[in-house]
Formats: sequence, structure tokens, C-alpha cells
Amino acid sequence: MKKAAKFLGIVWSLLAISSCGTSKSLHHQPQVEGYNQTVPIVKKHSAELFTSGNNFLLKNKQNLWELYVEGDPLQIGLETGALTDSLLKKQERVFFSKVEELVPSKSKQKLLRTMLKWYNRKLYLNVPEEYKTEIYGLSRYSSPDFDNIAPPYLRSLYLHGAHDIGHALQDLALVGCSSFAAWGEKSEDGSLILGRNFDFYAGDDFAKDKMVAFVKPDKGHPFMMVTWAGMIGAVSGMNNQGLTVTINAGKSKIPLIAKTPISILTREILQYATTTEEAIAIAKKRKVFVSESIMVGSAKDKKAILIEVAPQNFGVYEVPNSNNQLLCSNHFQSAELKNDKRNVYQIENSHSQYRYDKLIEDLNENPKINPEIAAQILRDREGLDDKAIGYGNEKALNQMLAHHGVIFKPEQRLVWVSANPYQMGEFVCYDLNKIFGGNHGENPVSLAEVALDIPADPFLQTESYKNYEQFRIEDRKMDAFLENKTGMTADFAKKYQSLNPDFWLVYYKTGRYYFENKQYDLAKADFEKALTKEITTLPSRKDIEKKLQKINRKLQ
Repeated sequence: MKKAAKFLGIVWSLLAISSCGTSKSLHHQPQVEGYNQTVPIVKKHSAELFTSGNNFLLKNKQNLWELYVEGDPLQIGLETGALTDSLLKKQERVFFSKVEELVPSKSKQKLLRTMLKWYNRKLYLNVPEEYKTEIYGLSRYSSPDFDNIAPPYLRSLYLHGAHDIGHALQDLALVGCSSFAAWGEKSEDGSLILGRNFDFYAGDDFAKDKMVAFVKPDKGHPFMMVTWAGMIGAVSGMNNQGLTVTINAGKSKIPLIAKTPISILTREILQYATTTEEAIAIAKKRKVFVSESIMVGSAKDKKAILIEVAPQNFGVYEVPNSNNQLLCSNHFQSAELKNDKRNVYQIENSHSQYRYDKLIEDLNENPKINPEIAAQILRDREGLDDKAIGYGNEKALNQMLAHHGVIFKPEQRLVWVSANPYQMGEFVCYDLNKIFGGNHGENPVSLAEVALDIPADPFLQTESYKNYEQFRIEDRKMDAFLENKTGMTADFAKKYQSLNPDFWLVYYKTGRYYFENKQYDLAKADFEKALTKEITTLPSRKDIEKKLQKINRKLQ
């Protein structure tokens, strides 16, 4: 998981560097004629409040940034860029700093650029014009510090395909997002409710500035989405018609060419669909280059479905009317994709099926879902049968790394977004009926519905949580010891393991260190201890067993 997350950081950075694609893509310019090209004038009220006409950016008491923008595509891009200017530049620094941090070799950077440029050569042909225009407006506020790498517009455009390319290149389907929906008899009040964890990690600095964007375009439907500076695509969102979208990665083969990024497809659905049928019709129009499950909830249909998209396939999964609940992890369920060999591999070898079974268990234990119970499920750190599996285990619904958790009540137009850390901070409530109902004035205040907020997880006040955060610090040290094959002491190993004693990985990593330093007795003890824990994937278990076989031969 962490190797995949590290590589995603590289991809996010190097993807922008790979702007040296075909000449047509290099010289492509979006449409700006006919749009409002007025340059926004931003008034800074404080370090946490910025306004421009009826548009604004503010930080609420839970440290979530709230962005409100309206207008045509160019104006939305310009206003977003102008208001989020410092955040946008900060995120760029975060992305590009990973190049030097993780790929210090200039020759390897060049190799990656050569590889990635081919993926992007047709990307501009697969992004709708209005979104290219919006990205162009946003890119006007990109940092000039990176202009020697690629022009701002192309940098911003290519970054929107980074999730997809990183997902395919490093098999980031193993990054485990989980989502669920309940309605009818499975919901406390009978109305549709959805919950999801976006288990996406690109570094602590990246996750610090979560943004809740409220966008009122001149065409389509106003909508909200949970995002970050520089991102116009949708990973979690709801429009004012009560239609929701969330995405869960599936297993993909490596693509040979970039097409429509998943987040751009879901943005289009969010902006233009009101029913599941309309969402399906939009999804069928676009060609994607990775496999993904898109959970769509609809207030009008009073249910949720899964749209499963792949480069060469398309499926829709709906549960029987009597079921009234829909679950999703990282494998496909539709007739069209469930028997695909990559999907079968995913079920058999990854943690997707385990989390799916955990969702079943949690929803069976909570037969009437409300927002508070939904938050409790999203925060569940335990394994099946409430087994302690270690904090940070990817088999848990709460992997202690989520960028955000989100809960939707589409029929009421209510949404709850988690504040830091992960999905364990306060779930802040927003009412789209009120937010898109009028002018917000020259001195806007937080759009949150404070009375409906869900309190932070009490776990944050425990010694176990403090130990977990210390474990994360020590884990980075452990990775350095493994890389250098020196430095780890017995005292360090004991402390490291004690901070997260139920997690298989702490024993595996110390065992690897001993193994690589030919301390086979110590390695054997730690590997055997790891096998008594809940190991995340089948390949990881087989790796440990293989190392133990080698050790036993050495010790004979």
C-alpha cells in the first residue's frame, strides 16, 4: 500500500513533467472566446477568508476550506484559481517535491517522462471542452516556478489524468476505498443514505488542506464535491437534484494511451445528471483508460446503482428491489465484469472481498442506517468479528489514511464531510438547499449546519491513537533502515512493534531487516509472528512463507 502511495506521489509530479507528448497536444489551446474573461479581484479579509464578488474561500473552525464559485466555465476556473491561489501553489510544491524526494536520479526522471508522455498524447481529445476551459482558467494561477517543466495549462490538464495512470501503472486498485448505500427498510427514515471512505494517500502535507467546493455553473446543476486545490474532477460529490457520485478503483491493465479521466467523467455526471439512467447515458459516451466502479445515488430514483467502466467493457449493477442496500469495495459485481480474470484475481488476492464482507457484517449489525451510524461504520478500525487487526491495516474499513469520509442524504440534500484526521474528525454538515438558494454577501460565514454536525471519533482521545501516530513516525524510520540495510537496534524493533502490536506489518518489516542482514533466527521469529496476524493480501502471505522456507534451509 505505501509503495503504491509513494509511486502515486511520483506520478502526480512526473505526469506534469511529461508534457513533451505529440506536437498537437503540446500546442493545444482551449476555447475561451465567448466566455467572461474578466480577471477576478480578490479581497483578502484575513488569512482564512477571501472574497471576489459573490465567490469566496474560507476556512471553517474544523479546518476545512469552503469554496463557493459560480459562472461560465472560464469564470469558474479563474475565480477558483484566484481564490485558492496560495493553496494551489502549495499543492504544486507538494507534487513536484516528490520527484527529488523519491526519484533523485535525473536519468530515472527522464525515463519516467519518456514513458508517461505517451499516455498523455491524446488526453486533450477526451476531455470535454468546457472542462478544458475551466482548467485553463484555473491554470492561470499556477506557480511560475514550474514553467520550465511544462506550460501551466498542460500541467494542470495532465494532472487530472494522474489518478488513472498511477492506478494502472502501480495497481492502485489495492488502495481500498469502501462505500455503501441504504434505503427503504435499511434506512432509519426510509430515505436514501450513502457513505464512503476515499482511502487515497499522497502524503500528510497533501491531506492538510481538504476543500469542500460548491460550484454553481451557468449550465447544468449546481453541485458540491470534496476536493483539493487544482482539482476540478469529482471523486465524491452531490448536486442540488440529489444525485451523488463516488468512485472506487478496480483492477486494470496498463493503458497505452490516456482517454477520459474518471474524475472528469464523474464531474460531468454530477453536473448534468438527475437520475441513474441519465448518469448511465453520460458514462456510455466517454472512453476511459482504467477500470472503476462509480456509485451513483439518486433522490429521484430513491436508490443507488454501480456503473462499472473499463477500457473495453461497461456494466451496471443493481440490487433487487427487496434488498435495499448496495455495497462496494474494489471489485466488480456486474454480469459484464465480475468474471473478468483481473477482477477474479482482485477478489482472490487483495483485501477487497474482506472489506466487502466487513460492510455486510456492519450493516447487518446496524439494520437501520442514519448519519451517525454511517459515520460509525466508516470509522470502523476492526476486522471481521471485531478482530483486532492492527491500525492501518488495509482490510479495515477505516485504514487510518483516508483523504476524507463523506455521508450523503440525497432526498434532503444534506452532506457530511469529515474533518482531519482522516475520517475521524468531526463530520461537518452542509445543506445544498440553503447554499445554492441565494447571495452570500460581502462577508460570508461558514456554510456548515452546525447543529447537524457529527462529533469527532472519541478514539482520537485515546492512548492507542497517540501510539498509532507515533507508529507512523517510527515506520518511516523503519523504511529507512530497510533501504540502507543498517541502523535498526533490538530496542527500536521492540518499541516499533509495541506501538501497533496487532499489525502484521511491524513483524514483517523487522523480519525483513533481519533476513537481509542474515540474522535468520531473529527473522524467523518475526516472520512466524507476522503469520499469526491478519495479513493484508495473499501475495504478502506467500512472500512471508517463501522467506521462511529459505530460512529453514539456511538453518538446517
